[in-house]
Parts: sequence; C-alpha cells; structure tokens
Amino acid sequence: MEEKELREEIIDRIRLIYKNRENDEFVPGKSNINYAGRVYDEKEIISLVDSSLDFWLTAGRYTDKFEQDFAKFLGIKYCLLTNSGSSANLLAISALTSPKLGEKRLKAGDEVITTACGFPTTLNPIIQNQLTPVFVDVELGTYNVQPEMIEDALSSKTRAIFIPHTLGNPVNINKITEIVNENDLWFVEDNCDALGSRYENKLTGTFGHISTFSFYPAHHITMGEGGAVITNNPNLKEIIASFRDWGRDCWCETGCDNSCGKRFNWQMGELPYGYDHKYVYSHIGYNLKVTDMQAAIGVQQLQKLPSFTAARKNNFKKIYGALKEYESYLKLPEWENNADPSWFGFPIMVNDEAPFTRDDIVSHLERNKIATRMLFGGNLIKQPAYQNITYRIADNLKNTDSVMNNLFWMGVYPGITEQKMNYMIKVFKEFLNNV
Repeated sequence: MEEKELREEIIDRIRLIYKNRENDEFVPGKSNINYAGRVYDEKEIISLVDSSLDFWLTAGRYTDKFEQDFAKFLGIKYCLLTNSGSSANLLAISALTSPKLGEKRLKAGDEVITTACGFPTTLNPIIQNQLTPVFVDVELGTYNVQPEMIEDALSSKTRAIFIPHTLGNPVNINKITEIVNENDLWFVEDNCDALGSRYENKLTGTFGHISTFSFYPAHHITMGEGGAVITNNPNLKEIIASFRDWGRDCWCETGCDNSCGKRFNWQMGELPYGYDHKYVYSHIGYNLKVTDMQAAIGVQQLQKLPSFTAARKNNFKKIYGALKEYESYLKLPEWENNADPSWFGFPIMVNDEAPFTRDDIVSHLERNKIATRMLFGGNLIKQPAYQNITYRIADNLKNTDSVMNNLFWMGVYPGITEQKMNYMIKVFKEFLNNV
C-alpha cells in the first residue's frame, strides 16, 4: 500500500477508536466536576497522529499553519509559538531588555507596573530580568488593577506595564493605553486567561506592544503544553524569536540555511569576519520552542474556539442568574461596560457580613465533587518565593488581601454540560438556603 492509503487507514481506525470510547456517565454527587479541562474529539487525535507519522519532532508544517491561522484570527502580523504561556511571558519581558531596542530597552532596576493578585508567571519574568515590580491594587468585582492607581504608581523609573485580564475579564484598556501613550511606556498584555474576550469589540491580546497566550489544558484552547507571543512590530518579532531560539541572531526557519543571503559575510561582536551566522548569538536566550505535535492539536482546537467561547459565556450566565438572589452573602463578578469577557472562571467573593466563610462554602462544594480554586497566588508578595525580592507598592494592597482571604472561583469551561451545571447550582442553593 502507498503511504497515503496507509495514513487514510490509520485515520479511519482513529475515528473508530474515538467512536467506541465510552463517555463517562455523570452521576450527581459521585462524578467529579472539574474547574477546567481539555475538550476535544477525533479531529485532534487525527491531527496529532498525522504529525507524529511525519516524525518531524520540532516546529514544522503544523506550527507554520497554527501561527498563520492564529495571527489571522487575531488580526495581527506576527505569532510565535512557544512551549508554554509561562515561557511566553518570559519571552515578552526578556525581549524588552534587548540592546537592539536602543534607549527603549529595559535595564536592571527599571520599574514595571503589575499586579500582586494573580498567577506567578506574570511576576516572575520581571524579577528574572532584574527589573522592579510595582504593585497596584485591584478592584473588587473585576479583580483587575485599578486604572486610576496606575498613574499614582508612575515614577521616573517606570518603563512598562504588564498586567493580565483576570479570569478572562478585560482590564480598562482605554485608560491603560492612554497612560502608556502619554508616558512612552511599553504595554504587555498577559492574555493567557482571556482568549476570545473582547474590549470595544476588539479581541484582547491585540492592544499591547506584545501579548501572550497559554494553551495549557485548563485554558480556552489547548495543545497540552504550549503558548504564543504576538506582536505587530517586526523588530520585536525578530527579538522574541532570538530569545526563544537560543539567543541566536540568525532568523532562518528550522531546516533552512542562508535566508539572509550572506551567511558567511557578517561581522558581529569580536568574531572573525564571515563566522557562520547560524552560530552568532545576539542575546542570552533560551530554547523555548514548541513541537509540531503540539501545534497539530492547536490547529484543530482553534477551529473550535468560537463554540468554546459561546459555551463559557452561557455557563457563566447560568451561574450568575442563579446566584443573583444571594448578593447579600456573595459579591458577584463585575466587568466594564465595553468589555465582553470569555470567562476563564466564575469568581465569587464571600461578603464580610455573610453568616459563613469562604472555607465553609468551598468545603461544601468540594464534598459534593465540585472543584474550586483560589485566585491563583492570592497576594503574591506573601508567598514564600517572594519574601526577599525588591518591589514597590503603589499605596496599598487592601483589596488584594481581601481576594486572598475571601474569594474563590469555579469552572465555566465547555466540558461542564447542562446536567452538570444544574447540579452545581442545586448544590450551591442547598448551602445558601440553609445558612
């Protein structure tokens, strides 16, 4: 048989395997309801196996296709895949330290405005690049940085703003971009939790000089592990690629040579004239590339994103409607008038006046097999990892501490079916009606 026929036979077998797999029956009170997870069908498996049959173990044709499709979806020029959203954040901040940016480069001791209320990999690249994080408190309800406090946080050392859209809820981008433009700052969007969210009908992740995405299984689409860095700036694109690919100066694609046409005609650093450009390094970089098998999954997942986004919004709407009558106990999520979130999760803060604590309701939900999560690291500067870092706080982090002590969130991902959602609401109401 020809290889094409053999591949078609394998694909037919994969379809049969997927069809014959038994779907786990949901049993209320016994089956776990996860806060997030992968949602897929036979198409992702076929794509993954097709890639594996090529045995092209690094970035290849599927990587090219995903980067092109993702850039087109977002309406931006450049997408660079990497091995995780955390790596995407590291690449974004590291790129801004490049000597190729001249006077605009970030240097040790420069300040970056960010949040202490979130996931550590927004903060870590700032510290890892010897920059100083300046923490701004969050709003209760949106759990995003307070935009009016950003201006108060500015100093002569401020060079960038790097903040996430918390749980998929867009920040006040109009105010932030106004501050960025007036003060000639870099703006990096951590869009890892917000793929599909919109602000003034424009997708988040398209406002920053650089933006980052995560494709971990818990996120809006998945590659298993994987992430992306996007930009419209061709200089930043080359710098990001350099940091991702060992710090090399060469921009040849994998498997290609001499794209510049003068591979042996460069003079760089103190190297001898004509030293092979493929082994010239302009940055102290990493190896953070993605594999083609990861990208193969992502190609199929991206096609499902519109339906995933609709499911997240629908699940969010159901929970919000069901809990609206309990606002004397619970603070429900809020969002900007011009924001249209694709929610990563449903945040709930227990009011101080409530006759129960967060631990009480979380314990009830977990006992009933409903997964919950805290808002990541809470107040990050109280985590053991950050006890000895250098930082500055703009005013105070009172609301961040309230989030750490009183907030939890639950899932809205597409794997939560109507049957599961009805059970979740039932369990919630049983607790709230009996306190």
